Amino acid sequence: MTLGPAYLAYPRRRHGYDHDLYPWSAAHLRPPVQWPEGRPLAVMAVIKAEFFPLTPVDTPFRAPGHMQTAFPDYRHFTARDYGSRVGIWRLLDAFRARGLAASVAMNVALAERAPALLAAIRAEGHEIVAHSTDMNGTVDGSLPPEAEEALVAETVARWAALGERPQGWHAIARSQSFRTPDILVKHGFGFTLDWVNDDQPWRFANGLWNLALNHELSDRQILNVCQASVDSYAEQIVDAADCLAAEGGRVLALELTPYIIGLPYRIAAFEALLDHLAPRGWFAGPSAILAHWRQQTA
Repeated sequence: MTLGPAYLAYPRRRHGYDHDLYPWSAAHLRPPVQWPEGRPLAVMAVIKAEFFPLTPVDTPFRAPGHMQTAFPDYRHFTARDYGSRVGIWRLLDAFRARGLAASVAMNVALAERAPALLAAIRAEGHEIVAHSTDMNGTVDGSLPPEAEEALVAETVARWAALGERPQGWHAIARSQSFRTPDILVKHGFGFTLDWVNDDQPWRFANGLWNLALNHELSDRQILNVCQASVDSYAEQIVDAADCLAAEGGRVLALELTPYIIGLPYRIAAFEALLDHLAPRGWFAGPSAILAHWRQQTA
């Protein structure tokens, strides 16, 4: 039996993508972009400030790093709490000592529970990125549309009660539904960090921007999942920085988890990494990077 010609027919087959979420863009065809102060590289350091409830919710899925053993899982709960009590302060100290800007992807529940931490982040001038309500606030395509929109709306309302209006959204596990970009625009967000398909900012068809926070270079992926040493972590970041700086106009995204990279036997290596990157990297929050990008590419 032979297949008819209709078998190979696909109405959306064309150059580039078969969807209209965002346009096709090949990196080698883009105009050059220069970062401030003649730096060859932009560095977007994103500190994760997360609150893990003691009881995990598995609908639509359990967040990575959540409680794992029999209830009550004090071992994992207190390990994560170490990040908020101790580890994140080491990271803030490291950036302050070098005069470097970062951003903080923060669960609004942690901001409510730790006002001193929120005050310190504000005092340092680091940009706050909305990171759902808490680590039970996950999203995927199986979540009912009204539930996803309610989650985003609740996050915005609770931040507003704290006097903040984050411009960016970072989903738990970078997980979105087919509806998420439109929901984010509806609720006033200008960018997301969740789509990891580039080293430069790009824009959705609906106007939302994306700055990739690539999980392959996250401390969780390298140190916890791959079980590499902190020296190997630093070496991989330096290798990435060398490549991106040579290409020009690229963004090196650092995902920093306080209960992982902020541990006492890792923080010195991280501080040495910052010292290595600082002379050639323009450290900035995602809004500043995006503003400069749009000015250069308008």
